[in-house]
Amino acid sequence: MDVMGDKATLFDSGRFVQTSGEGPARDEMGDMADAADEVRLALAARNGDAEAASVLGAMLLRRGDLEGAEPHLRAATAAGDRAAANNLGVLLHQRGYPDEAAGWWRIAAVAGSAAAGHALGRYHRERGDEPAAEYWLRQSAEQGHVLGIYALADLLEHRGDATAGHWMRLAAERGHREAAYRVARALDRGTGRLDDEHGTGRRDAAADDETAEEAEQWYRQAAARGHRRAALHLGAILEQRGELKEAGRWYLTAAKDGEPRAACALGFLLRDAGDTESAAVWWLRAAQEGDGNAANALGALHAERGETQTAERWYRAALDAGDDNGAYNLALLCAEQGRTAQAEQWYRRAAYAGHREAANALAILLLQVGDTSGAEPWFSKAAEAGSVDAAFNLGILYAGRGEEAMALRWYERAAAAGHTEAALQVGMARLREGDERAAERHLRCAAGGGSAEAAYRLATLLDARRPPRPAHELGESAHEKAECEEWYERAAQQGHRRAQVRVGMLASARGDVVEAARWYRAAAEAGSRNGAFNLGLLLAREGSEPEAVVWWTRAADDGHGRAALRLALVYARRGELAEGQRWAARAAELGPAEVTERAGRLRDALREELSA
Repeated sequence: MDVMGDKATLFDSGRFVQTSGEGPARDEMGDMADAADEVRLALAARNGDAEAASVLGAMLLRRGDLEGAEPHLRAATAAGDRAAANNLGVLLHQRGYPDEAAGWWRIAAVAGSAAAGHALGRYHRERGDEPAAEYWLRQSAEQGHVLGIYALADLLEHRGDATAGHWMRLAAERGHREAAYRVARALDRGTGRLDDEHGTGRRDAAADDETAEEAEQWYRQAAARGHRRAALHLGAILEQRGELKEAGRWYLTAAKDGEPRAACALGFLLRDAGDTESAAVWWLRAAQEGDGNAANALGALHAERGETQTAERWYRAALDAGDDNGAYNLALLCAEQGRTAQAEQWYRRAAYAGHREAANALAILLLQVGDTSGAEPWFSKAAEAGSVDAAFNLGILYAGRGEEAMALRWYERAAAAGHTEAALQVGMARLREGDERAAERHLRCAAGGGSAEAAYRLATLLDARRPPRPAHELGESAHEKAECEEWYERAAQQGHRRAQVRVGMLASARGDVVEAARWYRAAAEAGSRNGAFNLGLLLAREGSEPEAVVWWTRAADDGHGRAALRLALVYARRGELAEGQRWAARAAELGPAEVTERAGRLRDALREELSA
């Protein structure tokens, strides 16, 4: 409640005159002045000065001296001082006599005290008498009393009155920090920026930006006046915008004022800056105040250090704080340690609480133990809740059953949310259907997301569209890379063996033997039989037949018919007819048809030569 009656003091009235000259230190002088002021006020009050009694009572009330304040306030009230009547109400309310306090507030409010109107309005609201509360709060608000304005706004907002926003903004403009914070929150809801609010329909981006900027200003005003939640939200806005230094300052301000979420956020900023030890200090502070997110962060930190028991303790603390991530993290910890039964238990707990990634992980765990029917509902639940990985996994599940239409539906859903492998699967499905335009669009998405297979398939698609290359003429550029070559190279650099072979072939076609050999060798060493065969051809042309034989042998052993035929020819030419016949027979088995035909003729010829 408000303490009034301190506006007019004896300094203001001129009744007390300071002496000039040197005196005590400033603090001591202030104490002496207060003591002297109190003495003179007491003398004036004793002589029947109602104003002095009111001011003295207010002074003692602020100090907490209720016994000393009451007689002075009663005397001033009896003399008709409305500030004293309000303060007498405050005193009685503090003593536990709210009904008697309300009587004095009513007297003061009727006499025009805005502070008493505010106190009386709150008294009626606490007792559920909203019409009376509104009447007195409106009286206080219309007199410009900032607490009355805010209390009226709060009451009207509670009742869903459309005018609540006007009064709340007015209180904020008058410097009420909670009102400024609530105006900012309301503006945030209007932009759909709040985590717990979702805008629907089309939005005006320019209007949203303007509203967001205004919200930020109100957060700043509230935070500057010491509102810790406003400082937290302001820090979050600045962090999202990349202004990390200022964000950290506001997080620190809020954290020091006891806001655990700010301490947690400050910890993440420090961790991202590489200061893990300081981050742990703030996480610990937040976790001890019941912040589940901070407890999870501490658990993860200790898990990274291999301190699994400490990690588990913090994950359990997070769970006790109501953070379902604690159960999920406990499951991950158990899974890493091979405690499958416990992992399933924690996954289930988190999944039943609505944790979508826990539902997806539980489904995977069930699949691993062969429970396909048990896995499917959890994949569905996670996917419907927005888990992109679960949507992709459902696609795999349906594809494994041969239900291609259902698989494609879930792949498309995951691809739309940016899942790279899902986009690849959709692209391949569209290729099979002959829809090259849709296939290209999805393959580009997947390739851009880092899929080497998508990059290769996109390159193949673009390569097939290329017109025949015109004959090179003197003075023209020897070679200008097409887009398909760039995608081949991107896939090759990611270790895609077929792409490496293709890049080698393109390099060979433009006469770059060294580059071609490099890519063929990379593919061959990674296990590509085509790479090994092509590398052998290149080496043979360059006069290194012994090394070529090594690579052809590797390719033939992996089932490459042409490599086996080449080996048969090499050994026949060397006069090693039995070895040549063996490789010719192998080539005839491996094919393809043209190789089978040639290898068969060579095998028969070598057999005749050997039997001659």
